[in-house]
Amino acid sequence: MTIPGRTAAPPLIAITCGDPAGIGPEIVSLAWAEAAPHHRGRLRVHGDPALLRGVLAGRRGMPQLAIETVAIDDPRPSRPDSILVVDAGGDREAVAPGHASAAGGAAAARAVEAAFAAVLAERADAIVTGPLHKEALHAAGYDVPGHTELLARACNLPDSAASMMLWLPGAAAGAGLGVVHATLHEPLRSAIGRLTPDLIESAGLRLATLLAALLGRRPRIAVAALNPHGGEGGLFGDDESRLVAPAVARLGSAGIDVTGPLPADTLFLRASRGEFDGVVALYHDQGHIPVKLLGMHRAVNITLGLPLVRTSVAHGTAFDIVGRGLADPTSMLAAIDAAASLVEAGGRRGLNASGPVP
Repeated sequence: MTIPGRTAAPPLIAITCGDPAGIGPEIVSLAWAEAAPHHRGRLRVHGDPALLRGVLAGRRGMPQLAIETVAIDDPRPSRPDSILVVDAGGDREAVAPGHASAAGGAAAARAVEAAFAAVLAERADAIVTGPLHKEALHAAGYDVPGHTELLARACNLPDSAASMMLWLPGAAAGAGLGVVHATLHEPLRSAIGRLTPDLIESAGLRLATLLAALLGRRPRIAVAALNPHGGEGGLFGDDESRLVAPAVARLGSAGIDVTGPLPADTLFLRASRGEFDGVVALYHDQGHIPVKLLGMHRAVNITLGLPLVRTSVAHGTAFDIVGRGLADPTSMLAAIDAAASLVEAGGRRGLNASGPVP
């Protein structure tokens, strides 16, 4: 799809490796060595070139790739044989593989900040992130739960402005499963206490908009219940009638094909069989656990609500398998593909919010 005002050149995608002590540098390198992502975009890694050289030389199962440091405005296409790195600068502290540290958290955050600066300067169209470690991030002095909130604050927006969609691509074109959370990175007690019809409705609207772009058609949305068996008519709580049903009614009035509230223990089975394209989950684990069971290494994390395109792998740093040759780049490849699709559908801003990147 050609976007008005844009050239036909493939989108320029800024990739970060996440915490360098984890498998992030491994999955980025393995994905880079594939031909497919270079057909979807012009790829750049934002980070430490020396660190990537060390990973390629010192960890088992790594491809034999050159590392080339490039300027942020270098327009050339990327190729599978040479990783193009935009140096994120900062301290070059040693990071021990497989261990959380302030140095690892700082390196991960610095790379995200550099990728954001590239989008801000219109030198990148999208950000694709590797996994970071929240403990390491906090040790480095970053008081944010993760990438989503870090980018929200960089955009001068409150944490609540951004949300997450987990996207599980389907085997066929126009197929897949998307999950958006009404609440995300917070204690379960506070998440339940903070639920409102407005939060649930907002999550459903974002889910429907992004799925329409990824699927190329009107999606079928389901909204999960909060209580067991959907509350059993009030025997197990009134949250369904008080909070969820009003949001579902509003979504239906907005023209969305929506059903709910549905008991979560059977909803995801029905969605996995193709009955629904998307699910609004009410809290973190309600959405994350089933998606990761269905396809952890295929899933993609897409940030909603920000004036930029950001996708990510849906798995963690996996400190326990670092350097063992077990890292799987499938989720990184899917994240690059999803980022390119969103840029093609909505430009550098994607379909998330109006206005330029601040």
